[in-house]
Amino acid sequence: MKLGLLLPALAAFSLTGTVNAETAPIALAIHGGAGTINPEKMSDAQRQAVQAKLDEALSAGYAVLSRDGSALDAVETAVRVLEDSPLFNAGVGAVYTWEETHELDASIMDGATLDAGAVAGVRTVKNPITLARAVMTDSPHVMLSGDGAESFAREQGVTQVPNSHFDTERRLKSLKDAKAKILAQQGVSHQAAVAALESEFKMGTVGAVALDRAGNLAAATSTGGMTAKRWGRIGDSPVIGAGTYADNDACAVSATGHGEFFIRYNVAADICARVKYQKVSLASAADTVILERLKAVGGTGGVITVDPNGRVAMPFNTEGMYRASIDADGNKVIAIWQDALTE
Repeated sequence: MKLGLLLPALAAFSLTGTVNAETAPIALAIHGGAGTINPEKMSDAQRQAVQAKLDEALSAGYAVLSRDGSALDAVETAVRVLEDSPLFNAGVGAVYTWEETHELDASIMDGATLDAGAVAGVRTVKNPITLARAVMTDSPHVMLSGDGAESFAREQGVTQVPNSHFDTERRLKSLKDAKAKILAQQGVSHQAAVAALESEFKMGTVGAVALDRAGNLAAATSTGGMTAKRWGRIGDSPVIGAGTYADNDACAVSATGHGEFFIRYNVAADICARVKYQKVSLASAADTVILERLKAVGGTGGVITVDPNGRVAMPFNTEGMYRASIDADGNKVIAIWQDALTE
């Protein structure tokens, strides 16, 4: 089944779709979040819209790689497309806090140098992933938060918008539903009430990982966080090692899921460490962490990963995960549930 948009700038590919042996491999994977994604509740129009946007983001990032651009440029480009779409929990379409505002988090990492940048709890930055990259390249720090991050954004000329820019009716309804379920649990602690919420209220992130022709890896992740979050809650997306990690000697990882578990189990770095030190395959390392270790303790979510050879693995332990990829062999995947649609 063809899914629409043709990939631009496929100079590295032959007419058969295989990689030209004279060029170094490139690869890209993206995700739009994991969680309870019930196919029976998704209309054909909704599914097609999600697939088309995933294809658009994949094409935009892959075009960068095809022009011999950097993995960092590719992941930022792909994530910006997803941040600008109301279909995903990042940028426009971000979930609401308890107070009916939006607080956004993002991070990016360079596998060549292990340099990284992150922002947390920003409210007026149109594309948090771009600010995260500015933190990496133009500040002496790794993570900035809140008002300080906003001030840095102004100094760097990063586009800012009113907090209402991120409003959507769908997310506002989700907030009201979540608050009603929490408040209805009389005599139950707030912690227990939040824990009892369905995964759809706790998840939703976008991300990208890439391998460029120079052999460099990069990873990027951006999110609006958890529906009805309070007290400046920050999840795994801006935490280097938890939601994002890249190392040219191992792999690049972007995670999505219930962030508290991904922080506790250092998921992204754990996968890379298994590849680097145990010398296991990327697929084996990612499956062990997501499908065994994390699942055993009740952690829900998934990851997208790529290694220095352009191999891609995208395991998840939830009902679905919005994802798309093109590996070093030119195999393209766009998928939501376990059965992947390829072209």
